[in-house]
Amino acid sequence: MPVALLALTLSAFAIGTTEFVIVGLVPTIATDLAVSLPSAGLLVSLYALGVAVGAPVLTAATSRFNRKWVLLALMTLFIIGNLLAWQAPGYGSLIAARILTGLAHGVFFSIGSTIATSLVTKDREASAIAIMFTGLTVALVTGVPLGTWIGQHLGWRATFLVVSMLGVVALIGSALLIPRDLKRAAPASLAQQMRVLTHPRLLLVYIITILGYGGTFTAFTFLAPILEQVSGFDSSAVALIMLVYGASVAVGNLYGGRLADRFGATGALSWIFTGLAAILVVLTFSAGHAIAAVATILIWGAFAFGNVPGLQVYVVQLAERYVPEAVDVASGLNIAAFNIGIALGSVIGGQVVEHLQLTDTAWIGALIVLGALVATRYSAALDQRRALRLAST
Repeated sequence: MPVALLALTLSAFAIGTTEFVIVGLVPTIATDLAVSLPSAGLLVSLYALGVAVGAPVLTAATSRFNRKWVLLALMTLFIIGNLLAWQAPGYGSLIAARILTGLAHGVFFSIGSTIATSLVTKDREASAIAIMFTGLTVALVTGVPLGTWIGQHLGWRATFLVVSMLGVVALIGSALLIPRDLKRAAPASLAQQMRVLTHPRLLLVYIITILGYGGTFTAFTFLAPILEQVSGFDSSAVALIMLVYGASVAVGNLYGGRLADRFGATGALSWIFTGLAAILVVLTFSAGHAIAAVATILIWGAFAFGNVPGLQVYVVQLAERYVPEAVDVASGLNIAAFNIGIALGSVIGGQVVEHLQLTDTAWIGALIVLGALVATRYSAALDQRRALRLAST
């Protein structure tokens, strides 16, 4: 694999840490800023909305510029956003800082995915995306537990200061390792962008992405309160359990890429969504038992992010087939879909926590994932019909 993938992975690590560390800090921030758990959970939702807006809009707006310089600008914006979060005087300013950081996040993963696939042969595309997204999973393994521990012992503000330092390291890595002569597609016109937004096959994949991620984040947003209030763990143990979860995610992400390379995107996604829905149902009942909860979370992690490589490469493949002039835009919209799912899941989870029980977030999340499974099987059927039609002509 090209060394440039290392730079993408390094940046993904920094960005993944700032996105997901908030999950471990929800109880801490809620207490410090005197807001409710659902309000603290909105820090996840609104960050995701920043990503959702930034991915398609800013990807299209920056399509005329050199890819390397765009990446460096994004990492600079990322650093500024985290420094603002570090110094945020209250809840409102913290939200503003999170949204700003989310804007950088969206564009990075949009153009990063297309860069990753352009660096390798066709048969290694899903694996290349999986390697880049390994930065996210490594963030879950090390960055999120460490950030949670820092937030619990030194205050949540210190976490954002440390994350901004990670951003500086990633910025230096990108400057040194990313080649200057990156290929970029010709800028997509407004009409071409609208074709992406209105193409039924691409819209179907975006729905799959939204539901697949939304189901996970309905429960994942409130994992720390579940562990503390339902499973009975002390807050100091949350970081360690997040470490266990992250290690499982890392394995699942890489294996998800290999499944997509071997069985195709829809085949891999069908298995992953089936397992994810099942384990979320189990979590509903196992959360009240400490050992069973940790075992369930370990398995959950293997399925929760294993869908990322398959979903992203599937969008790129369909875009190359139906809207080849706007592949970057299509990729950016899928990053937006990931984060619409995160925002939707966090909001639904917040409503569940407010009106039902913390454990109800798990089985409700499973129902949402089943919607993703149904949509995946339908998309696979459409692919088969197209293949048969082409074979008969």
